Amino acid sequence: MKNKLSKGKGISSALNFELTMDPAVRQALKNNGMDRLDTSSFPDLETWREEVRQYGFAVAAAPTPYDGQVTINDQMMTTSDGSAIRLRVYRPTGTNSGSPALCWMHGGGLMGGTPEQDDAQMKQIAAATGATIISVDYRLAPEFPYPVPVNDCYDGLMWVADNAVVLGIDTRRIAVGGASAGGGLAAALTLMVKEKGGPKLIHQSLTYPMLDDRNSTNSSYQINATGVWDRAYNIYGWSAYLGKKMNPGKIPPTAAAAREKDLSGLPPAFIAVGSLDLFRDEDIEYALHLMEAGVSVELHFYHGAVHGFDWHVPGSAMTASLLGKRINALNLAFKY
Repeated sequence: MKNKLSKGKGISSALNFELTMDPAVRQALKNNGMDRLDTSSFPDLETWREEVRQYGFAVAAAPTPYDGQVTINDQMMTTSDGSAIRLRVYRPTGTNSGSPALCWMHGGGLMGGTPEQDDAQMKQIAAATGATIISVDYRLAPEFPYPVPVNDCYDGLMWVADNAVVLGIDTRRIAVGGASAGGGLAAALTLMVKEKGGPKLIHQSLTYPMLDDRNSTNSSYQINATGVWDRAYNIYGWSAYLGKKMNPGKIPPTAAAAREKDLSGLPPAFIAVGSLDLFRDEDIEYALHLMEAGVSVELHFYHGAVHGFDWHVPGSAMTASLLGKRINALNLAFKY
């Protein structure tokens, strides 16, 4: 891995992170051939999308300990621009009215992915928290650049609030969350609710979120050859999402949440990231800025972990720690 420490900027630029990869993560990447991938440029988009899609289908088809405890069904909704998108609803069996809700956004670099790729984890969260989870199958860049994806997420959240009686949801206990690009969309969604109105959110669950389009931190330069989500991929993803018409100096925080200067009044946050994740520094900095604004933050840091480590080493103690802490944070939020 090439390290270019001198180019990074921001609060975390003074921190010296040790960059040894966890042995279990390294072996998993080797087993999958990811240690041999050339990530110096983004591959063919449709080929990459299909690989991610097939992974999601495989996850959805695999049995889990929670299969008898959670039911899944898909709902269609009409967005504010008149388009139809899908919502994937995970509901604990035997749930009565007044259950908490989690509006979830899947990852995929803003260009790929489906709700199915999170089936196993969403089943676990639903079973462990008693929450109904609604995963938004938002439209993807570059065909649908900003603001379409985040608008889809906002419309999905409003659909949840508007259909609370049918869903059996307590509108006083709605959280949002997501992983990677989905985490970035969830963070942007809290800003959009603050700006436009909507249900009061009690929690934001951000798993290694994609927050900053500027790619100027130390980690954005350091993480360029892990074989997972490296610098060239991230630049490509942001370019696809923001499109050619966006003025770099006028990108709004609802496009890239790290650009928001006033984080006051946002819901308490759970943030988790690894030391070998390109988003490491922007996630730590976002957590610190939230704290500076008086927002309660639970920040977890995983040494030796790459982006998406819970995908690559699902049976590891590190992944169990992440999933358990995320559930604990949600349970604490749902108690109030």
